[in-house]
Order: sequence, then C-alpha cells, then structure tokens
Amino acid sequence: MQKSLQSQLPFFPTIHWVDRTESTNGDLLSQARASSGQLIRPWLLGAHLQDRGRGRAGRTWQNQRGANLMFSCAFDVFLPARQLATLSPLAGVSACEALRAFLPIHEAPKLTMKWPNDLQWHQAKLAGILTEVTRASTSPLSADHHVVIIGIGINLNDARALSASLNRRIADWSEIVSDVPSLKHITAVDIVTRIAQAWYQSMNEVTAFGFTDLPARYQKIDGLRDQPLSIMDNNRVVLSGLGSGINEHGQLLVRQGSTTHAISVGEVSVRPVSANTAP
Repeated sequence: MQKSLQSQLPFFPTIHWVDRTESTNGDLLSQARASSGQLIRPWLLGAHLQDRGRGRAGRTWQNQRGANLMFSCAFDVFLPARQLATLSPLAGVSACEALRAFLPIHEAPKLTMKWPNDLQWHQAKLAGILTEVTRASTSPLSADHHVVIIGIGINLNDARALSASLNRRIADWSEIVSDVPSLKHITAVDIVTRIAQAWYQSMNEVTAFGFTDLPARYQKIDGLRDQPLSIMDNNRVVLSGLGSGINEHGQLLVRQGSTTHAISVGEVSVRPVSANTAP
C-alpha cells in the first residue's frame, strides 16, 4: 500500500501506512506541532486500524480491520484565521468530486455531500471527514500560515452491521460496486490517490484564489437542497427550514419562509416531508 501510494503521489514527500495507531489525525497534529522531524508538506498517514479514531464533535469513529479505509493528510495553508472553518466543507466537496469522477455520468448524482462534509450514497452515510487546523511549530512570521489536517474514514464493507448498531442506514463501497459493476477494478490505492490529489489541489487553489467558487461546486453535489431540515444543538431543534446550499464562508443556508439563515454549527437532520413543511 505505502509503496504504491508513493509512486502515485510523488508530490507527497512523506507517506506512511501503518498497521495500527490511535488516530491518524492526532498523529499528524502532533507532528505539525513538534519542533523536529519532516517539515516539508504535504504528509499522508493511513492505518488499517485506529484505536481512537475521531469524527466531528469528538465522536468516536467505529472501525474494524478490513472494513474501513482511513487516512489523513496535512497541508500548509495561508489564510486568515476567520476563513479556516471554510476548509471543512471544502474538504468534503473535494472528496465528493474525486469519488464522483470514478462513476458513470448517470450514476454520479447518487453520490452527494451532506453539510458540512459527510459523503452519502443514496442519502446513506458512506464516509465522514474531520478537518482540524493548527499552527506549525516552525511557522514563519506570517500570521496566516497554518497547517490543516484532513482525515477521512470510508466504509468499504460491513454497512449492515453498522446500520444495525447505529440504528440508521449506512452505505459502503461494496454497495456502490454492486450498483455500478464497472468500479470493480478500483482499488483502495486508487481511492486514496484520487482524494489526496483533490485535497492537494484544493488547498493550493484556495490559498491563491479564495473560496469564491465553493457555493457553485457544492450546488452540484448538494444532498440537502430543498430538503426539509432541522438544525439541532444539544438535542434541541433551533431552526427548521429548507436546504438552500452554502455561501462563500461554507455556512449552510436554510430557507424559512422569505428569510434565509446562515448556519455555522449544529447537527443537520433531514425531516420527513409533511403538509406543514415551510416553503
């Protein structure tokens, strides 16, 4: 795995794939903050098993050997601190676009993104992404220099067991291959390579051009558009309305009557359509 990735990703000076670790995101965060070691990025770290894999909001990422594809990348970015939160939806958009590129055009709409960065197949979660930002230990005088760590966990198989344990439908890559047999030749190395390349390109472009094209890119893969949504905070509904895309800050737009609200934090729940759904 590691040798194959090194040949496919020559612009990543450091690539490691280990049998087991606590958290690939955590490991790369520690390396970025350390005062010694490899300083030239990007880095890539993958693991067959993570003992303390993390999802958003501190959740534990459930994984078992052979059932999940898990890796993290570290990139240098030069952005004002106020723009760093937008990297999370950008990472999701880039990953979704990368996986869609494997699919025939007529199958691509089945793969969508749920804000802020979950990937879905037929509206069931296929992958989760965790984006974290830190200051590099050797950061130059520029206050805009940060290191972003992006980690992804993709369900390869065993979605039925996950669906049962989480009490909601989960998708996996084997389901996609079953629906689209032409993907049988796609390997784990292919998937990692495509996503890592997409993240690398997006991090470079956003440093140069900002986030102006993010809303249009998200619109093409939006799994929440015109869906009746509830925004939850501490298990309490704080807002209900219809999904209306995102803005340049990566905030979710929720339309409630004639008013559109920009949401930065909160859990998104898709509500069943009813006669009382707000237009």
